[in-house]
Amino acid sequence: MTRTLWIFGLLFISLTEAYGLKYFPENFVVAKRGDPVTLTCTTKTDGAVTWKFEDDEIDIDDNIQADGKNLAVSEVADIMLGEYTCWRGNQKLSSTHLLMEADEGEEFDSLIKCRAKSYDCNFSCKWTNSRYTAVRLGLGPDCSEGGKSCHWVSSGVWQDGGFQLELSHTLSPYTEESTMLELTAEAISDHQIIRRTKRFYLRDIVQPDSPQIVNCQEVEQDLNVTIDPPSSWSTPHSFFSLEHEIEYTLKDDGETRRSLSALIPKRISKLRVRSRDSLVQSTWSQWTPWKNVRSGKKDLCRCKNKEKFCCPELPAGFLDGCKTKRKKKRSKDATINLISNNV
Repeated sequence: MTRTLWIFGLLFISLTEAYGLKYFPENFVVAKRGDPVTLTCTTKTDGAVTWKFEDDEIDIDDNIQADGKNLAVSEVADIMLGEYTCWRGNQKLSSTHLLMEADEGEEFDSLIKCRAKSYDCNFSCKWTNSRYTAVRLGLGPDCSEGGKSCHWVSSGVWQDGGFQLELSHTLSPYTEESTMLELTAEAISDHQIIRRTKRFYLRDIVQPDSPQIVNCQEVEQDLNVTIDPPSSWSTPHSFFSLEHEIEYTLKDDGETRRSLSALIPKRISKLRVRSRDSLVQSTWSQWTPWKNVRSGKKDLCRCKNKEKFCCPELPAGFLDGCKTKRKKKRSKDATINLISNNV
């Protein structure tokens, strides 16, 4: 290899270590370490071409040979990875990145986690390994076999600890699932590329969003908790049923218990809920935030804050009456203070 290519190769490696390749090039070739590889100048016109590596002209030697529109490398090494361009005079004809197939490393499940909020036609995956600066995902055999017709979904900006990617599938939610999804992931780190493929059923990655606690109604000695599915869950809910688990804290001794029934003891201080698909027993959703419980007739005016309190179903206009009571109390307190100040 020529001195020029060595120098610029070393310089380029130092730059990619600092910044990394943050996108998948339109044209790239993948080779194994030590293997030969041929790069082709994609132009329809005839005539001699020259090759550049990272904008510097390449000197031909024993390891690099030019043959018409082709550039043949007899032995690929780390310092040779990067962007190669072919030129005719001052006209740039095409660009090809030379990438190296990474050595065997992490397994699929350690690199990426996928989740479907429902049985609708979308699911999301999160790539959490920060060593890789560009990631793309594709569904189907075209992607796993490296076909040109694969529809890739590429990563955007790294945020919240990973690359978040949204994918669409064509499975029907109303029929028994018999077809597995085939997901292929490709990722680049310092001009080395990995490829991993995994097959799974959609039901294996279903995890609903947290449900909604509607109200807490007294039924004799029990409390009946009304729970609605999350808005993102598949409909109709009669077909896509969820089971709910309630975690609650007893007032008397502070003990925390769990129940799969909507009827729980009345004397509790707070509760929270999670859900899962009742048919396939999917992964549980995240717990809802804790809610304080209001029952009987005491402190029901606090039920205006539905984010913090679980209350019985209130009569129409009840909370408006609470506003009137608060205004009267403030007016009374102001009058008492005025009298006190004048005494």
